[in-house]
Amino acid sequence: MKIKALIIDDDRKLAGLLTEYLRRFEIILAQAATGDEGLRMLRADAPDVILLDVMLPGRDGFEICREIRKTSDVPVLMLTARGEVADRIVGLEIGADDYLPKPFEPRELAARIQAVLRRKQAPTRGEILHCGDLEVDMSKRTATRKGEDLRLTALEFDALVIFARFPGTVLHRERLVDLLNGGEWDPVNRSLDVLVSRLRQKLGDDPQTPRYLKTVRGTGYLFRGGLDDESAE
Repeated sequence: MKIKALIIDDDRKLAGLLTEYLRRFEIILAQAATGDEGLRMLRADAPDVILLDVMLPGRDGFEICREIRKTSDVPVLMLTARGEVADRIVGLEIGADDYLPKPFEPRELAARIQAVLRRKQAPTRGEILHCGDLEVDMSKRTATRKGEDLRLTALEFDALVIFARFPGTVLHRERLVDLLNGGEWDPVNRSLDVLVSRLRQKLGDDPQTPRYLKTVRGTGYLFRGGLDDESAE
């Protein structure tokens, strides 16, 4: 099945080269030169994945990502200049699923696209996980808290599934990174912390008195399953 990708980047030469290269992986690439044009194209013909440059004329990629996340959970792969750590962290904070620093190898981009789509469309077994007032539906790839949809991105959903499968267990940072994306992140940088922070916000969790995700300093995180006491420890 062909993959529809949308690149929002004003570099037409780059988009042209990627269009030709990605075709061999059955990825059909459309280009928008500005963020507003990209939003219009998203509404008109929803792509399977968006490649979003940070440095755009007019509204930058961060603002456009925020707009996308108001209405869509389409996987977003941010393209960051020079691989700045700050750009990566901000991208994850606002809902990006992955990031790739420029310049990059087209083969790596193709691999990243395939990875975020596998995460989004991973085959499931129809399993439903129950953790306190949380319900995680594996077949629909949805999560609800007290019956309300949490509107998780693909990356946030995968993180919640990992935690829900290991309730009451301290998961080391290295183990979490490996389970999430095969170790492509550096476990000592803030990317994992940003992802957990995003998940906490959607769970309505207070990091000072957590009901769901407790930080174990110097080690990793513990999923408490929505408990109000310390029995999960």
